[in-house]
Amino acid sequence: MFRKKGPLILCGTFLLITWNAILLFLLWGRPTPAQQDKAVQDQVDVAVKPSPDVMGDVLDMADSIAAELEMQKKILLQIKSHKSLWKPSNKSKPKAVVPTQPVIPILVIACNRVTVRRCLDKLLEYRPSEELHPIIVSQDCGHAETAEVIRSYGEQVTHLQQPDLSDVAVKPQHKKFQGYYKISRHYHWALNQVFRTLSHSSVVIVEDDLEVAPDFFEYFRASLPLLKSDPSLWCVSAWNDNGRDAYVDPGQAQLLYRTDFFPGLGWMLLKELWEELEPKWPASFWDDWMREPEQRRNRACIRPEISRTLTFGRQGVSLGQFYDKYLRYIKLNTEFVPFTKLDLSYLKEDAYRTAFEREVYGAPVVTYEEITQGQLKGAGPFRLEYSHRDSFKLLAKNLGIMDDFKSGVPRTGYRGIVSFISRGRRIFLAPPTGWTQYDTTWS
Repeated sequence: MFRKKGPLILCGTFLLITWNAILLFLLWGRPTPAQQDKAVQDQVDVAVKPSPDVMGDVLDMADSIAAELEMQKKILLQIKSHKSLWKPSNKSKPKAVVPTQPVIPILVIACNRVTVRRCLDKLLEYRPSEELHPIIVSQDCGHAETAEVIRSYGEQVTHLQQPDLSDVAVKPQHKKFQGYYKISRHYHWALNQVFRTLSHSSVVIVEDDLEVAPDFFEYFRASLPLLKSDPSLWCVSAWNDNGRDAYVDPGQAQLLYRTDFFPGLGWMLLKELWEELEPKWPASFWDDWMREPEQRRNRACIRPEISRTLTFGRQGVSLGQFYDKYLRYIKLNTEFVPFTKLDLSYLKEDAYRTAFEREVYGAPVVTYEEITQGQLKGAGPFRLEYSHRDSFKLLAKNLGIMDDFKSGVPRTGYRGIVSFISRGRRIFLAPPTGWTQYDTTWS
């Protein structure tokens, strides 16, 4: 309405003022009726000297000006009544603001879970900025009910739909793994959309069965500069594989680690890493592929003491593997940590390795029996040593932490060391001094 009528009203106002100025000018210079009669009389009788009625002329002019001002007043009142048309509507959208801080989009990988609503609700509840953290939901499977849930969020999220829903050609013995092949294909397509089509420089990936913590966005925003500046890092993860309630220190919500194990489950990567991985992206089992030495290349990830994500999806292609025993009991952080105000430089490779190994190998060595029988003296930390694959698995299983290896790396391990809480004490399950590298045959 404003765009259509605004210029016409402004033009009319300009013409009105101009006309009034001309009219007033003419009025001031126009002779009064008495002056006109006098001019005629002067032509008839030139000899007669004029005796003008000055007061009458002034009164006549005042009457004329008063009439004109009254007309102007009426017109100005009409213009005032249309004043609302000149102003932009309060409902009109503000101009887009170009962000001055890095934009970190959240990519939600979805398929056929209508419970994606739980994931999206928490992301939207804790998101500090729509401009700095756009939410992109990439849906595979073509599941109509899930698509309807995603569309219900309107412009709060961007809904992408993976176009290729066909089965993937696999070997006969891999038919039961068809779901893993489709997931890998979906990740490949979705990450290309984020980095190539939408031209983002980083992204945090979550799946549709993850709930996030209140400081989820704060955590990734604070760790982005570290990921960009340290070439020995290749991801930041929100997940602690051994993060069950009794196995973490509730008073250390701000504590972060380096880990050689790729955790996933809410993780951030840069465009540069995707450009490295995309040409050789695997047909299936992408997460285990990420853990292979050829991809990891001795790089580490950052992970928290207390997880910033919680999985609530028992049903999936993995058929609930580890869910009932471990994943459902993971502690989700509830204390907001202002990570962007903390100094995270201690996580840089050289400083971290030196300090961490000094703490681990400076801790007293204890036995499994001393731990489980409550015979530890002091507040800790303590070191429990393992010498080979079987001893690690036996100790880990009996202490209640995850005992599997991927490409020789134990979950949460850093230089072979796994840190956790047992009976209220910090325990480092560690190889002997002099550790050099992982043995891939341990997987």
